[in-house]
Amino acid sequence: MSTALSAAGFPEEQVRHRARTGAAGAFPALESYGSSLLGAIPAGQDPHDLLERARIVPPVFMPERLKKLIDLAREPLYTDVELATRIGGFTSRLPLYVSAFGSTQVASHDLGEAAGRQAGQLGIPMVIGENVVPVNGFRAAADSGVSPLLGRIAAYTAAADDEHGGVVVQQSTEDADAEVWNLVYSDPVSEPLLATGRLAFELKVGQGAKPGLGGLTVLDREAGDRVAEQYAMEPVFGADSASVLRISSPGTFTEEILRQQIRLMRNNFPRVKVWVKLHPGRDIAHAAATAWAAGADSVTVDGAEGGTAWAPTAFLGQVGLPLGECLTRIGRTDHCLLASGRIWEGSRAAKALALGARAVGLGRAALLAVDEDAEAGLVRLAESIALELRLLISSVGKYHANALEADDVLLPDNAAQASRTG
Repeated sequence: MSTALSAAGFPEEQVRHRARTGAAGAFPALESYGSSLLGAIPAGQDPHDLLERARIVPPVFMPERLKKLIDLAREPLYTDVELATRIGGFTSRLPLYVSAFGSTQVASHDLGEAAGRQAGQLGIPMVIGENVVPVNGFRAAADSGVSPLLGRIAAYTAAADDEHGGVVVQQSTEDADAEVWNLVYSDPVSEPLLATGRLAFELKVGQGAKPGLGGLTVLDREAGDRVAEQYAMEPVFGADSASVLRISSPGTFTEEILRQQIRLMRNNFPRVKVWVKLHPGRDIAHAAATAWAAGADSVTVDGAEGGTAWAPTAFLGQVGLPLGECLTRIGRTDHCLLASGRIWEGSRAAKALALGARAVGLGRAALLAVDEDAEAGLVRLAESIALELRLLISSVGKYHANALEADDVLLPDNAAQASRTG
């Protein structure tokens, strides 16, 4: 490497890295694939992250606390806050759900099934991401084995009761070609969920880590050859590399296409709930309204901070609306709005609920929790978030997760305005 030139204040090493690696330099280091969870700018360092900069602001006068006092015949405590809610047609013990992991290597058999098992124990919904079947197959080659998709469903169902939570199966373009929803709908493993109204299909319109793009994962050459008919492959890591980039189609949507897709889902799969997942596009409010008007039971907004899989570094910090901006553009609604994007503790979750979300999703946090403890890591994480939510909701004089309102949160622009006029 030449050392004749230097460039103080300029990202010199990043430029040199790209000069050495070419197209591969547009992605995180290849060595991190399968062991790192990717996302946007680190927490606390993103100036556009509205949720991080917002504050929860308790009032002095609390009429709802008085009502609770009268109802209980004693002073209410934070332990009196009720967190059970309805999420996309399901009854959930907490305003939480496990976000989609997709076909990324990080969400292997063990971690995916551990997350499913613990989500079932918690009584919260779990979303299974796209491209699992086209990459791994619907059933394992061995008669005794199961695919990652069926394994997660079976683990969840075995741990759950018949009243709480539910399983949500995503489908993207390649999944549609593989008829994933048809396979799941007719498979015996799904019958306990169908019989109790706890199965949903989610139309994937996009995701926060790669707004406007489809799924991107790294495969070895043999695996790439195996799925080459379903996916495009790009040798971005070099012609001699053992790894190739697998490219998924993002799909094409207009208002009419989205409406027709939802109507087809309702007609073809009458026993399931219909969910729609949107990437953080600038027309997010219009897209969400279109989905609800067409009959979607739930709309998930994946903020630009989200993501567990492989994404170009340019997207991780530079593309898509932050989750807080998505929520303020949509506003509060009577429809079920779900939100994901760097949710890992109670205050960020409470702010999202106050801005209109019915529940929030755990993606990277869920995977890290089950990686830490495959038996109870996610359960403990959810317990800690539930405690914080009860404390925070009680502090503003409310006693239900969905009683939070926009006035309970001070947004940065409002804070600046208050300081100028105060």
